Amino acid sequence: MFGSLGIWEILLIVVVIALLFGGKKLPELGKGLGQGIKNFKNAIKGEGKDESEHKDDQAN
Repeated sequence: MFGSLGIWEILLIVVVIALLFGGKKLPELGKGLGQGIKNFKNAIKGEGKDESEHKDDQAN
């Protein structure tokens, strides 16, 4: 994925993102991105509805 980017380019991108969003927002952005990727993968596999129904059954 990052084959064409060198270490300096990746470092520059990380620094620019840190400057744009600030240190306090980065963990929130990372968490949101991770949850979004997880939800997307579950939707592709078709596990999203089954998992939520299973949680509802355990709660009752």
